Amino acid sequence: MKSIERTWKLNGTATTLRFPAGRRLLDLLREDLALTGAKEGCGEGECGACTVLIDNDPAVSCLIPAGQLPDGTTLLTIEGVEKKRAGRVLQKAFMETGAVQCGFCIPGMVLAAYALLQRNPKPSTAAIRTALAGNLCRCTGYVKIIAAVKLAAARLRKTSSTPG
Repeated sequence: MKSIERTWKLNGTATTLRFPAGRRLLDLLREDLALTGAKEGCGEGECGACTVLIDNDPAVSCLIPAGQLPDGTTLLTIEGVEKKRAGRVLQKAFMETGAVQCGFCIPGMVLAAYALLQRNPKPSTAAIRTALAGNLCRCTGYVKIIAAVKLAAARLRKTSSTPG
């Protein structure tokens, strides 16, 4: 099988990888790089458990052949977002509001919320719902998750003009 080499900015670090053509991004992250925050949920791009940020936009990694991402692509996983202040604020807000139960969907939820707050530091409930629409939660419902995003947004606005 043909092998592909790519250099990406993965969680803030330039990373060169060689992998088989056709390898899904999710498998590359979980199996080759031990970045296990993205989960295999449905394998069809419907649940959001495998969400990562590609060039700051949420994407379902189960549907993306890693070889389709060009050199220079910026990838952010839950392991990288927790290194960022806004990511830590979001994670704390999720815990404080009781938005986490089983935790399976939470990495995707946090990444989707992080991307939203990068674009919109004062999102409405409707904007939060739209941003989280690709992520399914079977445990909490969404009331506490939306409350967590609102709490994090308020805290980030209070401490700085940019959520970074």
